[in-house]
Amino acid sequence: MIEVRSVSVLVVILAVSAACCLGFGFVLQQNAAQRAPLSDFLSPRLLLDLMKVPRWLSGLGLMIGGMVLGAFALGRGEISLVEPLLATNLLFALALSRRQTRQPLGGQGWTGLALLAGGVTAFIVAGRPRGGSAVTDPLRHWLIIGVMVGVALLLTAYAKRSRLSWGPVLLAVAAGLLYGVQDALTRVSGQRFSAGGWTELFTGWQPYGLLVIGVTGLILVQSAFETAPLRMSLPALTAAEPLAGIACGVGFLGDRLRTDTGALAWEASGLTAIVTGIVLLGLHPAMPCGAVPERKRDLQPR
Repeated sequence: MIEVRSVSVLVVILAVSAACCLGFGFVLQQNAAQRAPLSDFLSPRLLLDLMKVPRWLSGLGLMIGGMVLGAFALGRGEISLVEPLLATNLLFALALSRRQTRQPLGGQGWTGLALLAGGVTAFIVAGRPRGGSAVTDPLRHWLIIGVMVGVALLLTAYAKRSRLSWGPVLLAVAAGLLYGVQDALTRVSGQRFSAGGWTELFTGWQPYGLLVIGVTGLILVQSAFETAPLRMSLPALTAAEPLAGIACGVGFLGDRLRTDTGALAWEASGLTAIVTGIVLLGLHPAMPCGAVPERKRDLQPR
């Protein structure tokens, strides 16, 4: 019992530390991406241009650090436990944005904080995420991953036609779905490495899928950051990722949640509170507004 508790505490520390790095990294990336030329929208050139900006590189470094910490958390805990904790990255993003804008939290901020924290607690306590036997049927894997990736592609296609209206929100949702799949593949890759080392890891398709999805998600996120305020894109990204990750965890990774009526009601309430809190925090005035399209200009290193 003592060992189980110590592992759970370690998972919580790793996941919250990852959320901190991700939240700070997203703010720094958006600060730089909002100055990128619109001609780079949804193009790999956007990443090449942003690599010239020290602030964006700092944000990318924090994001990578967060992903590494998240990978360690996923290697030691169920994805259904880690994903809600990763969603708290918005709290850290708000903290940094609030420092930049000097906006007080107010009723909206405190309500969002309470809903997000309470929702994460309710979901974890009610669901009691625990490991189980992963589904070995590859059809189940491909079906769930295919649905997530397919929806992300559809959202991206529509966003390309409406980049300055709802496009950034759709891109952020698409990126969140891909990041949820990425978290699932990170866990599978870690399991393969533990089972057979580097040979076992690189003989499977998962690490290569992880790379493709990671780069694609990064392009989508930066394009969303480029064309809209952080308050439009980050809530959608933060809400979509844990939902996709939990779907993968329960769908084929073997994660188990309590399924009695009372537990399901609390789990649903917790997820609803998480999403509502994310939206309230994301729309908070402390979140930077970003640059308006008329003032877009080519990137200059800052």
